Amino acid sequence: MNDPHVLLIRLAGPLQSWGLTGRFARRDTHSRPTKSGVIGLCAAALGLDREEPLGELAEALFGVRADRPGTPLRDYHTVGGGTYPLCPRDLLTDHQRAAKATVAAAPDGPESGPFGRGELEAWYGSPKYVTADPASGALVSGEVRRHALITERWYLADAAFLVGLEHPDTALLERIAHALEHPKRLLWLGRKACPPSGDLALGIIPGTLREAFETHALLPDDICYESEPPAPVTDVRPWAWIESPRPLPGVGPLSDQPVRFGADGGVHSLRWETRHRITIASHAHGWDIIL
Repeated sequence: MNDPHVLLIRLAGPLQSWGLTGRFARRDTHSRPTKSGVIGLCAAALGLDREEPLGELAEALFGVRADRPGTPLRDYHTVGGGTYPLCPRDLLTDHQRAAKATVAAAPDGPESGPFGRGELEAWYGSPKYVTADPASGALVSGEVRRHALITERWYLADAAFLVGLEHPDTALLERIAHALEHPKRLLWLGRKACPPSGDLALGIIPGTLREAFETHALLPDDICYESEPPAPVTDVRPWAWIESPRPLPGVGPLSDQPVRFGADGGVHSLRWETRHRITIASHAHGWDIIL
């Protein structure tokens, strides 16, 4: 019970995005998975409610090895503005436009085509800040944007990370591992547009995070180049970031220790970690996993 064990988790997919400070117009991504993001992934797999205490789940020590750091990718993204067909959501959020659409779709009204394909002749902008009308109680948009909102979103493309959760309670790690392969909620790699690929839970082993990273080979690449044989694991020394259970002198803290998740964005506290070059042992364990 008191000996440390590590649950190994594979985080790989076409896109990942692990935000730290980005909000609204600019959504950043960290160069690696954050502890808050990974604990949130595990909490979703376990089916925990947003306001439910994280308990032992947040107490696990966190480590991540960058087997394939990936390539930063910028997405030019726009939201709203202009004219577009009325959708069912629009009929709920703006009763005035819904009334106009109902008249247009009446039997003696002009031909509007299939439901959801009709358009109003006048300019129509995307609804924003949906509120209740004080007189009728109907849902209306508190603000309508005439121009599109331009946002900048960053991702990591073709990245693969080996994450470790260290905890002495193997029963807890086993529950997390089972939930990751049989999740109660949808899982994503930091953002809803980034689903994971292949196996996530790779097993539980005795030892510390650093020992786990040193005794397991690099994650296999799902992109194979026949003319380019893979480099031996001894020739590759990936970076790893390993959490410390106590503050470290001369090391700046990170504000991604989850306290609780909530609709308002949740609460986080500080934690400390160190960066290491990992020398993978020549007898390192290989992988037999679904990519």
